[in-house]
Amino acid sequence: MLDKIKGGLFGVAIGDALGGTTEFMTEEEIKKEYGCLTEMLGGGVWNLAPGEVTDDTAMTIAVCKGIISNPIDPISEIGNEFLHWYDTKPKDIGNTIREVLRQYNGDWFQTSKNVNIQLNGMSAGNGTLMRTLPVALSYPSLPKIDEITNLQSKMTHYDDETSSICQLYNKIAFQLLNQYPLKDAIETVIRDTKFFTIFKKKPSVPSDGYVVNTFYWVLYYLYHLDDFREIAIAAANNGGDSDTIAAIACGLKGVEIGYERLPDDYKHKIILKEELSQLSMQLHLIREHFRKSKIKEDKYE
Repeated sequence: MLDKIKGGLFGVAIGDALGGTTEFMTEEEIKKEYGCLTEMLGGGVWNLAPGEVTDDTAMTIAVCKGIISNPIDPISEIGNEFLHWYDTKPKDIGNTIREVLRQYNGDWFQTSKNVNIQLNGMSAGNGTLMRTLPVALSYPSLPKIDEITNLQSKMTHYDDETSSICQLYNKIAFQLLNQYPLKDAIETVIRDTKFFTIFKKKPSVPSDGYVVNTFYWVLYYLYHLDDFREIAIAAANNGGDSDTIAAIACGLKGVEIGYERLPDDYKHKIILKEELSQLSMQLHLIREHFRKSKIKEDKYE
């Protein structure tokens, strides 16, 4: 189980670091500049160092730390970690999240609602999907996963569809952690959703930050490509919101195959690898505590 948890966190970071180079570029611009990007070169719009990550991994780490601080009711601690990260003046931060953190008034959900109104209801970004995986990694109970997934999404993104897609994503992760093959997990989870009828086709939507479009691309990569490296490279070379889409897709693939089967050249280049390893062990301890104690986490409300 530790190998899968670690694989998920490193998967997010690898996709983030590789895709960060090509974020906001078009496919044509990527081809002209890199041919086909296959290595962690850094650079890009954020002038990254090779192996440096962006907000996708930073906020994933924040969710990890919040859960570790208070596994039973982590939302307040997750919020504190968001604020600590915001205080570091990160170079990459999404518009919705920036506004919520800037306007935070002591109530995450009211602030999120206020920002949604200011944005004319346009808060369906992928900024909560990119950070949601630690919830599935931490809890063996699906009701608890659903509960915390929804809350951590609503903290910054008031949009209902955004939280619902986060829940679908973590249900796939839940299946993977219970030894389901990835394709079977995807088909099982999305069978009764609007994604089921078209996810096997190449998306005709932009690879942008709209959470629905992001999820279409993630499902497409995961269903059609079997190799972790292929998934990371495909997402990175498609441009647009490449770091986030690669991070989200590679997170699930990392859970499926585990840390030991991740490409060595990628995982060893991640600058934050020591921190990710430590967080993986702590999440594993939390998960094992709940499992061994046979605690039904969802009774703590």
